[in-house]
Formats: sequence, C-alpha cells, structure tokens
Amino acid sequence: MNMKPDHELLRQYAIARSEQAFAELVKRHVNLVYSAALRQVGGDAHLAHDVAQNVFTDLARKASSLSRRESLAGWLYTSAHFAAGKIVRTEIRRREREEQFMREPPHDPASDADWEKLRPTLDAAMHGLNETDREAVLLRYFENRPYAEVGAKLGVNENTARMRVERALEKLRALLAKRAITTTAALASIISANAIQVAPPALAATLAGASLAAAGAGTSLTLMKLMTLTKLKLALSALVVAGAATTLVLQHQTQQQLRNQNELLRQQVAQLKSDSDDSSNRLASSDASRQLTGPQKDELLSLRGEVGALRAQTNELAKLREENQSMREWLTAAQKEHQQTTDPAAEQQRAYGIQEINISRQLVLGLIMYANDHENQFPTNFDQAGSYYGNSDFLRTNQNRFELMYQGSWTNLASPSSAIVIRETQPFMRDNKWAKTYAFGDGHSEVRSVADGNFDEWEQQHFAAQKPSQ
Repeated sequence: MNMKPDHELLRQYAIARSEQAFAELVKRHVNLVYSAALRQVGGDAHLAHDVAQNVFTDLARKASSLSRRESLAGWLYTSAHFAAGKIVRTEIRRREREEQFMREPPHDPASDADWEKLRPTLDAAMHGLNETDREAVLLRYFENRPYAEVGAKLGVNENTARMRVERALEKLRALLAKRAITTTAALASIISANAIQVAPPALAATLAGASLAAAGAGTSLTLMKLMTLTKLKLALSALVVAGAATTLVLQHQTQQQLRNQNELLRQQVAQLKSDSDDSSNRLASSDASRQLTGPQKDELLSLRGEVGALRAQTNELAKLREENQSMREWLTAAQKEHQQTTDPAAEQQRAYGIQEINISRQLVLGLIMYANDHENQFPTNFDQAGSYYGNSDFLRTNQNRFELMYQGSWTNLASPSSAIVIRETQPFMRDNKWAKTYAFGDGHSEVRSVADGNFDEWEQQHFAAQKPSQ
C-alpha cells in the first residue's frame, strides 16, 4: 500500500487544516520523537511526553514552511533534541528553586552492555553530523528503512544511498570514539535494535489533538481574546506610528472585523446570561427545599460555583466588548483624520512608511523564529534565517534595505521591547522630517522621525537595551 509522503500530508494540514493528515504524521513519527526525548530526559516518561508535545506543536505551527521538505525525520529529531534540552534545564531550575534534592531516575538495565555505554551520548554525537548524514542514519538505522526507500527520501539511487549511509555511519563512529565510546558489537546493529522504543498506547492520538489545539486549532475564549486584543492592537499600533495614514480599504476591513467580533461577543454574552438565569432558577428551586439530603447539598454547592463562573465570564466578555468599542472609536477618528489629508506627496510618504514597517516586522519575526529553533541565538546575517521567510524573493529584495544590529542571545536582551534588532539603512522623508524604520526584540516595528536627520542619540539609548542589566 502506497503511503502519502510527509510533505504531502503536511501540505494538506497547512492548506486545508486536515486533522486526519496531521494525525497520520504524528503516528508515523511519534516513536522516533518519543525515543529521542526519552534518552535525553533521563528516562522520565512524563518529560518525554512533554518534549514530544512541544515538537509536534511546533510542527503544526510551522506546517507551511516545512511542507517543502521531502522527509520530516531530521527536523523532528533535531527539534526533539533542542526541546529536550530546554525542558531539562527548566526542570533543573525548578528543582533548585524548590530546594529539593534531585532523585535519581529509575534505572532500567539493558540486556546489551554496549547499548548502555552508547545510549547517553548517541543523540549528542548524532548532532555532530551534518544534516544530510544525520538524515541518512535516521532513515536507515533509527527507522530501519530499506536502502531503496532511503534513496527515494534523499533523492538518490539505492547504491548511492548505501554508500552515503556507510560514510555517515563511519563519521558517527569517529565522533563516538572522541567521546571514548567504543562497542564490541556492530554499531549499526546496536542502534537498529535499541534506538527506537514504542511510545505509550494512544500517545499519537493524544499528541495530535493537543498539538492542534495548542497551535491554534481551537476556538476557546482565550484564543478569541488573544486575537481580538493582541493581534488587533499590534495592527492598530502600526496605524498610530504611521500617523493614521492607513488606506481606506484597510480601515474598512478592520472595521468589518470589529463589527463581526462585537456581534460574536453579543451572542456569547446573551448565551451566558441565559445559562446564568437558568442556573439561578435551579438555585432558587434548591433553596426552596428546607430539608436537603447530602447529595442535594452537594448539587447546591455545585450550582453556586457554576453561577459564579458564569458571572465571571459574563463580566470578562463585557469588558472585552468595551475594549473593542474603544478600538472602534479610535479607528473612526483615524479614518476622519485620513480623510482630511489632501497632500498627495505626504500621503505617498506615509504609505512608504507603512510598507517599511511591514517589511521590517517580517524580517524581525523571521530572526525570532530562527532564535527559537537555535537555543535563543540570533543569526549573524539575514541569509542564515532565509528558510523562515518562505518566499526567497522577499529576502533577496529587502534585506539590503535593512541591517542587522544584534547577533547575540535573545535571553540577554535587557528589554526586548526597547532593544533595536534591525534598522533601515537609509532615512526617508515623512511629514517634512527625516525618518527611519526600526524593529525590536519583541517583534514590533516603528518609524522614528527627527527634523535634523540625526538618529545617533536615540539609537544609543535603545542599543543599551541589548545588554543585560547590571
């Protein structure tokens, strides 16, 4: 039976949000991810589950950019490596804060002494290989695929795949030798027999559902609020920076979005009010009975808790509705200001500023995604993060218009919202002032305008935010 390749399944999810396709991907690779995680978290099944959850959540979030890969094994394996390292560090810090002694994880002795020596260093050695060699070893010895299938995945014939796998295995053996790891048995046999452990039953289904929910497939109130407040406020902040010079089309679309969201909020408030009234009636009926049995008292307490929760949700929705109304009023004022703008040259300058904000935001978000996948380390140039921009023409067209001003660790930024990461190379005119576009460590962009064209003092203040506070 012919199975759909990884990239086709991932494309189905990225385009059509096919949960069935994503679940098939998780089922196909869960053993690889879970096993790599289990080795690196010291055999802790719960932590290994968390690592696998994070990896497949990232896969769902990055489905569009990863759908061009023929095989996902290498990406998933590397993601598991970094995710496990991060979780282990977090767990150690948590235990230190709680001043608890770390309890040694239960040791499950393996029947093969060579595997016991190899197991702790296998994943670190694997990441000493380049991506092509690592992919070859994973396909052949971790997933135990025949050479013909390995060749198909790597885009070469069977004999070439065999030679590539053998060379990669020798490189892995050399890396292990540098760590004083030698085996009496064949290295390939040891890896094939022990590298993959079967994940707990139903883990694939659990991970698929939870990953899709965490990646944004759900429609909970929290997600709605995040979209309504966070994304909308980010979009409107660009309008503020650009001097409320957004085109009428964009304003109309944003107003329509607000109207739709307000209508949804009104429906939810009405539903919550109905539920609250129903619960209140049930409470009144319960209070009418002067003699309550034990179960009836429990039900009464449950009803009171339900009413309290419903009232809290109603208040929250009402507050959100007020915030949306405030945003709508602001947008109306911005539209009026825009309608009063009659100078074509000024309008063109402001439109250019909006364009630069959008480009710089895309550039800095690509850098942040790169850092997220590389232990919080920013790249040294835009080309290193090229795969995070999707369309290569975008980076080729725009990277020379901006320069990278920070190349360290994201965690070392004293104040990401104030630390300049990208700046425009050449200033432009806007409202009879010189202006430059900047992008910051938290992912937002803004335009800075000065009359004399001297940005040095302002830039130095924001460069200082790149350094950790003393």
